[in-house]
Amino acid sequence: MLDSLPPWEKLMKQIVWLQLADVKNKNVLDFGSGFGITASHFAKENNVVAVEPSEETVESRCKENQYEQIVGSTEELRKLKSESFDLIICHNVLEYALDRENILNEFSRLLKKDGILSLVKHNRPGRVMQMVVLLNDFESANNLLDGKDGTTSKFGAIHYYYDSDIEKWCPEFYITKTLGLRTFWDLQQNQEIQKENDWQKKMIEIEMRVSNLEEYKKIAFFHHLFIRKK
Repeated sequence: MLDSLPPWEKLMKQIVWLQLADVKNKNVLDFGSGFGITASHFAKENNVVAVEPSEETVESRCKENQYEQIVGSTEELRKLKSESFDLIICHNVLEYALDRENILNEFSRLLKKDGILSLVKHNRPGRVMQMVVLLNDFESANNLLDGKDGTTSKFGAIHYYYDSDIEKWCPEFYITKTLGLRTFWDLQQNQEIQKENDWQKKMIEIEMRVSNLEEYKKIAFFHHLFIRKK
């Protein structure tokens, strides 16, 4: 199923998985699991519980590796046992949620004391650059600079937030590491070359190389936060 994704989505998942490194023999929660591609990936060597609100999406989910799939949202988190997960995955979810503080506090309850929350989020400066350079959408770029929300045709309003908001919404959490995502490849407008395996390999290598460099993290389209409990 990974190979059926658009190149940008395929590469993003591969880079996030590389940034998470070896995850084996862990209890993993994937919240907002979508089509289950990440849940299935980690289910190969871990016990995975996936939570996704869209029943239609779940019906078409990836089932390459076995994992527990739950249909629902924050209310389903409350049914899970405290401190039962070594890794919680929440990728591109909180921008579309209205109960972010509740979700994060549930994550804190569910995460083991030495566990990690992997959170992928939009980075506002990177999105401004995307609007100007890629989309010629100056109105949206100016709105983002003014602190306003964005929109997407699929999920509706994008409620942007700062990395530091995580620690404000849930004081039990602190960010241990921030990595950049999608720093370069969206700037390559040759759609055909993006389909080439050799190009994808080289792009992943250079994205990984700069993902922890401050000057590149500032302009990355997304941030990957590693979060722990105090």
